[in-house]
Amino acid sequence: MELSKTELDELVEQATVDAYGEHEELTGFQTMFEEHLAVPFQTTVLGVDVTVRKIDLLPSRGIVAICTRGRHRQTIDILDLPLPSPPPAGAEWIEAYRHWSP
Repeated sequence: MELSKTELDELVEQATVDAYGEHEELTGFQTMFEEHLAVPFQTTVLGVDVTVRKIDLLPSRGIVAICTRGRHRQTIDILDLPLPSPPPAGAEWIEAYRHWSP
């Protein structure tokens, strides 16, 4: 999935419209993930297959992916989450978030 800078800017605008401050912008992205990102999906983190169960906004960490493998559960910053090939439906929102994030 290769989006142009203009396409990414448009997604960022959709996620952050009417937001005042970084917390509201993060909430806007979280809303877009909830509405558009197909979860669960499989990916590989540090050579281990995991299932991304959901995307969450944590007050102290920002937006994270909740990953599981068997009984184990780990949160991973969404900026560090490798996407599978092909990516899940709605993955363009992760790319837009990466584009927006400093």
